[in-house]
Amino acid sequence: MAASRESVQVNESKPSQSVIGSSLTPQQTIILQKQAQVLLFPFVVKKNKQGQIMSPQNLSEDNSNDEEKPKVKRKHRELGTPAIKAMFPKEEYSQTEPSVVIPRNTKNVLSLSNEMQSNQDGDGEENETADMDGSTELSAYEKKRLKNISENAEFFASLHLVETAARLREMITKKPSHGIKRKKPKKAEDEIVCRRSMRLLKIDPSGVPLPDPSPQPDSVVDQYTRLPPGPLEMIPENQTSENEMFKGVLQMWMKISQPRKKISKQLSNKKSYEASLTGMVISEETVCKVTRSRIYSMAIHPSETRTLVAAGDKLGQVGLWDLAQQPREDGIFTFTLHSQVVSCLNFSPANPAHLLSLSYDGTLRCGDFTRAVFEEVYRNEERSFSYFDFLADDASTLIVGHWDAGVAIVDRRTPGTSYEQFFNSNMSLIRTLQVHPVNRHYFIAAGARDVHIYDLRHLRPKGMKPLISLTEHMKSLASAYFSPVTGNRVVTTCADDNLRVFDTSCLSSKVPLLTRVRHNNNTGRWLTRFRAVWDPKQEDCFIVGSMARPRSIDVFHESGELVHAFMDEECLASVCSINVMHPTQNILAGGNSSGRIHVFKA
Repeated sequence: MAASRESVQVNESKPSQSVIGSSLTPQQTIILQKQAQVLLFPFVVKKNKQGQIMSPQNLSEDNSNDEEKPKVKRKHRELGTPAIKAMFPKEEYSQTEPSVVIPRNTKNVLSLSNEMQSNQDGDGEENETADMDGSTELSAYEKKRLKNISENAEFFASLHLVETAARLREMITKKPSHGIKRKKPKKAEDEIVCRRSMRLLKIDPSGVPLPDPSPQPDSVVDQYTRLPPGPLEMIPENQTSENEMFKGVLQMWMKISQPRKKISKQLSNKKSYEASLTGMVISEETVCKVTRSRIYSMAIHPSETRTLVAAGDKLGQVGLWDLAQQPREDGIFTFTLHSQVVSCLNFSPANPAHLLSLSYDGTLRCGDFTRAVFEEVYRNEERSFSYFDFLADDASTLIVGHWDAGVAIVDRRTPGTSYEQFFNSNMSLIRTLQVHPVNRHYFIAAGARDVHIYDLRHLRPKGMKPLISLTEHMKSLASAYFSPVTGNRVVTTCADDNLRVFDTSCLSSKVPLLTRVRHNNNTGRWLTRFRAVWDPKQEDCFIVGSMARPRSIDVFHESGELVHAFMDEECLASVCSINVMHPTQNILAGGNSSGRIHVFKA
């Protein structure tokens, strides 16, 4: 044990750096700092009575109790395996590892590894013994470490990383050229001449240039050119003026359009009404394309002997369909009365021979079948119209809504141009409006997200204050209508996929919400928006289109119950956004976005 203690004292001396410094050139150097030495002592792992592993005991402690124990620095690792504590002298453990400077050149790396190998394989006597004056050999750990360094150096040298890094560095540090290289213009001989039509070149086949047909800046035509003011002749576009059939149809319309006395409407109970709807069917003979484009408005003639349906489309065209004519194409008559969307169509309640049409282009016309002419009732080129309704029972006065939230009262009895009285509302826009069926001094207007009920007796030109406001809607509105007989209910169609029914029996400051019906109203941009309308024959039921499959037209009760769904997989294969019910007969007409009308009849 004395010999072992003696060797420990020798190992505590500083390592000599003469072994490495004598064989390295100034370019090939390995800088070694203080060399860390590891002292290995035998230890024993013991367990206590409970089976736990105790700290390892150094066997040298038992043999050298009389000597001072060296100070050690311990590190504990709390793992699943037994913890082993290595003991190092404090002075030697604090020493850092030697830093090795590896030359960047591959040849120097190889020569360095050879020298290191020769140093490791030196004189055997020097490797086995150490002098007491402080010189010592490299430990086995250092030999293995230097050997690993040399092997790694040879491996990296074989990869040629230094040369590759040098080339990449040169590529990165290469200054980009600031000059702009311009392509030389190609010669005309090298260009490929593309063939172009003489029509696009505006050249006559003989070679003579054609005159420029494009309009001059002073004569630029508007995108939506309004039709000239004044009456238009009732000449169908799809029929000739000398067609005897159309003349006979006009005479027939005159007979069925005679004013009649009002008949008191008797409401049926829910079960009988549902049974009457079940008896209504559709066939191929009651489906036909009437207008060129998407249908935005519809109306049914109130005749009980003849079925006559009118539809207005996106392009300003109004189509009439007489279902009694066979074949179907012979009963269709189209007229271009406006230049933009025909948003509202209504037969006059006082004279069914008059069909009034309103358009976004700021015109309102009345088609008189007795005189075969379309008269101009109201025109305002500075504003865009959205909807209208009859203010008086004799249809002498009208109320017209504007897209800029204005309201106009039009009197048709004024000779020449109709008298207009304009009011500004506090709404952002007006989509639909309707007069109360009983108290005709009230009217309801559907705007962006609010529904307002106004009193005509308190209108002011500078601003209209609503009597009642319905603000339960979360998104934009499509329509709002009073119930047809008493006006005690209001149904609204909103883009938040809800149909709402309000109680307007008492027009006070607050109107309660009776029912909210969950309904898919997401029609998108290619379909006309849904507008839920009341059945004129039934006070408590309304009709609306459906996005469900198979396609259908739904009838709901004011309580939210689905009364009936009109469907037929063969004849009804599209979405009918606009729907209208006959005022006295069991006849339903639905229009889609391709100009096609579907009619269900009893």
